[in-house]
Amino acid sequence: MTISLADLPVTDGLSFQHDGAVLTAVLDAPDGNLMTMAMCDALAAVLADPPAEVHVLVLSAAGEHFCLGRERTAATPDDLPVEVQRLIALNEALAATRLVTVARVHGDAAGFGVGLAALCDVAVATRTARLNFPEVRIDLAPALVLAWLPAMVGRREAFWLTATGEPVSGDEAVRLGLLNEVTDDVAALDEAVGRRVQSLVRAQPRVHTEIRKMLRSVESLTPGQAYELAADRLVLGSMRRSR
Repeated sequence: MTISLADLPVTDGLSFQHDGAVLTAVLDAPDGNLMTMAMCDALAAVLADPPAEVHVLVLSAAGEHFCLGRERTAATPDDLPVEVQRLIALNEALAATRLVTVARVHGDAAGFGVGLAALCDVAVATRTARLNFPEVRIDLAPALVLAWLPAMVGRREAFWLTATGEPVSGDEAVRLGLLNEVTDDVAALDEAVGRRVQSLVRAQPRVHTEIRKMLRSVESLTPGQAYELAADRLVLGSMRRSR
């Protein structure tokens, strides 16, 4: 069931602002905008069934940091699988949503917070932002991160980032592919995000949905299979356009 603008979820730590085809989700939670399970559920729900008039979702945050990770609330071993599935559901919603997602990263991001930014279609940050995976410092291997990070940055870089927990600068994150762009300050960040959003909303949402589906589909294909899929999609797209 598609969520209407009037029925957007109301959750502590997460609010929504609507402006035409653009919906902005704002993280505003204690301890560096740590994602609670309720925040994850609410954001995943909007991504899965967004309001019909929305084309682009901007993920932003209040306070000094973007997102320093997520709360760990599982009290027993039986609770942990349920918690993990809720985290996976948000990651999968970011991949499968029909919306174009844009991360506005004004401050530091860590662990799950890096994933929120990196798994968006577009991510822009201030040059002073630092991104890191600190789980190794509490004797954990970041398994959820390692499900997507190697495909994005390569196996060696993924190992180094997660094995050391060392932070990377905004410029280095662009080089690795975690971000698209960095800016000198927050004012320039807002200008860059606004410029990219305006470029996106000029296109037909259907076309962006097809691009996102194609990118997701080819990740697990051989080059030959990818070309076969591309040929089929091109024919279907051309037929649809000529009607």
